[in-house]
Amino acid sequence: MTTNTSPAQIAGTPPPVRVGLVAGGLGAYWPQFPDLLPQLRRSAERVSERMRGLGAEVVDVGFISDAEEGAAAAEKLREAGCDIIVGFLTTYMTATMLVPIAQRSGAPVLLINLQPTESMDHATFDTGQWLAYCGACPLPEMANAFTRCGIPFRSVSGYLEDERAWAKIGRWVRAAGVRAALRRGRHGLMGHLYPGMLDVSTDLTLVSANFGGHVEVLEFDDLRVRVEKVTDAEARAKVEEATATFELADSVNEEDLAWAARVSAGLDHLVEDFGLDSLAYYHRGLDGEIHERLGAGMILGASLLTARGVPAAGEYELRTSLAMLIADRLGAGGSFTELQALDFQRGHVEMGHDGPAHLAISARRPLLRGLGVYHGKRGYGVSVEFDVRHGPVTAFGVIQRRDGRFAFVASEGETVDGPLLQIGNTTSRVDFGCDPGEWVDAWSATGISHHWALGTGHMVADLRALADLMDVELVEVSP
Repeated sequence: MTTNTSPAQIAGTPPPVRVGLVAGGLGAYWPQFPDLLPQLRRSAERVSERMRGLGAEVVDVGFISDAEEGAAAAEKLREAGCDIIVGFLTTYMTATMLVPIAQRSGAPVLLINLQPTESMDHATFDTGQWLAYCGACPLPEMANAFTRCGIPFRSVSGYLEDERAWAKIGRWVRAAGVRAALRRGRHGLMGHLYPGMLDVSTDLTLVSANFGGHVEVLEFDDLRVRVEKVTDAEARAKVEEATATFELADSVNEEDLAWAARVSAGLDHLVEDFGLDSLAYYHRGLDGEIHERLGAGMILGASLLTARGVPAAGEYELRTSLAMLIADRLGAGGSFTELQALDFQRGHVEMGHDGPAHLAISARRPLLRGLGVYHGKRGYGVSVEFDVRHGPVTAFGVIQRRDGRFAFVASEGETVDGPLLQIGNTTSRVDFGCDPGEWVDAWSATGISHHWALGTGHMVADLRALADLMDVELVEVSP
């Protein structure tokens, strides 16, 4: 993904998705057709190579030929703690070879059937050569056995260098990486609920129940003590990072920037000390006391964190910080967003937010603007302003249903040119290909809260794969 940020902002990347790979075929064939197994092993090596090309850490347990070897492979993959298991059906093989692997690993299963080339040479092929193209044969058997054993699975069929098939495989691998990030994630929740926002409140236990992971409940005093310990050198370095990253409007007050930089350095320590992968926060404060000043000084540091893969959302919006994390791990950025206005003349939905934003998806060098007042919030200081890079985008959020289940909601559109407010907010014009009023009605009817993530690119195909792996409903809005 092309970014507009400095290297310092992109420092650190999440661990690669761990793919457990096992290839197999029926051992009875090897003495009958001596050239078959070497050919299938070469295909398996190519699959392993292409998996690593997807950025995955591949735990390759080799080639299995019978149920006993399948059981041994199952133990190796169980111990490896993989994020997804990929079973490569190179030729016919029995279900007893793969079912134990799926049962013991605890990871989602993807079955792939990739024959050597697009088509056989029917005039010259003998039985042994045909069997190298027979990976489709066991797929229905696997599907039947997995279904009867209560094991969810998905499959991709194609040929070895089939880019269409590899695009699908890549989608499942990315989704497995996001699932792993949620299951292992540590999500900070600091401060208190914005008063009156019934839509924003989230049952913390439901995060673990639906996604896994851990919610670390933090106080603003956890930030306060760290900001107090920030050195002058650390604060100066943050000012330098801000001036290198942002265009500074004339309204930026030097004192406000210095305070935001100090809070930003304190936030870095907070994230490191608690091992956070995301953060949602809000504190109202009163009459300029320290907690109000901390809350007002968050935007710079939260935006810098978001840009380097630790999404931060204001207004205590835990579900949106999770949506931002998902969008970020899918390479789409994911900026804190709500509705701002509808332009019926141009057919656009105007959306964005004051507060933290994902700098990596800005259409230009982001602007830092000084504000004398934050609308609806206490305090004052510097805020981020930009338009999301023009082109395909996806609005994406997480819903908490009445029955306690989470659901995904997504809508694909395009950010386009047009007049934008200059009030220290991120603001984008999104064309969803329909009347903006109809889109807002359909979007609101899903039960989404008034915040979500706006990410670059069309994400629905990736989100559909993630929803499948996580057993979560995906609601697509396309009126």
